[in-house]
Amino acid sequence: MSQRDGFASGFFTGAIIGGIVGGVLGALVASRRDGELSNDGDGQRNGRSLDGKPSAGKRKTVKLSDSETMEMARRSLEDKIAQLNATIDEVREQLGSVNGNSNPTVSDRMSN
Repeated sequence: MSQRDGFASGFFTGAIIGGIVGGVLGALVASRRDGELSNDGDGQRNGRSLDGKPSAGKRKTVKLSDSETMEMARRSLEDKIAQLNATIDEVREQLGSVNGNSNPTVSDRMSN
């Protein structure tokens, strides 16, 4: 019975100590990795990218102004919204045919 009594306290003590040791090791590994990335500049190491594949050399990056960046982001969002709307319409049509089209669509309600 004495083994059962000490189990809970030992378990929690081990969990706390393990959490502390794991946190410290994780912080050390993360800081070392951040240092490697900042030293590499563009995220490449010895002619290889971070995923281990050979890199084709340094890429030229094009600097965009803030207004150009905002415009590209706006266009991208508009495209994604259009895709979502099209997908919603397709699902609505599929569900309407499954349910026997008992609910009128918004365009049907507007025309009345």
